[in-house]
Amino acid sequence: MTKPWKPTKEQLLAATEKTVEDVIAPNLRVLFCGINPGLYTAAVGHHFARPGNRFWPALHAGGFTDRVLSPFAEHELLERGYGITNVVARTTNSADQLSRDEIVAGGEQLRAKVLRYRPRVLAVLGLGAYRTAFNQPKASVGRQEETTGDTVLWVLPNPSGLNANYQAADLARLFRELKEFSDRC
Repeated sequence: MTKPWKPTKEQLLAATEKTVEDVIAPNLRVLFCGINPGLYTAAVGHHFARPGNRFWPALHAGGFTDRVLSPFAEHELLERGYGITNVVARTTNSADQLSRDEIVAGGEQLRAKVLRYRPRVLAVLGLGAYRTAFNQPKASVGRQEETTGDTVLWVLPNPSGLNANYQAADLARLFRELKEFSDRC
């Protein structure tokens, strides 16, 4: 595991040229999918790394991990049968800087990745991103009716600290629902 560190202002500004490698392997139980890397995440090279992002605490509260993992320990997820990818690889300061076309194209690439790696569940973290990437404008949080190959599609709220629509207890409950489902399939 890489020792956690904080990027400098210069490193954050330079992060727009970086991408973050997927944490992925064939036949995962759940492949979590963010919208795209933010500057902080790209600067340090680890998913959901920005302080205040609630992904790692929600993962723990939902029962996926025995402790709150550091983003720098993200590869431990593979041992548990979980992984992380993004709809769009391009780094931005915020996801609203992505165009609709980028998200649609990212959705096509994501479907190809899912067919290649065959996770049991793809959990997209962000309702708006899912609706756009999968052309499902009426989708809601939770299990989706459609699948990609044999992979069940699931939508969870964006865990960004900026998403005030869902509090920590809400995220814990929704992540727990996914965990219980993934344990049964």
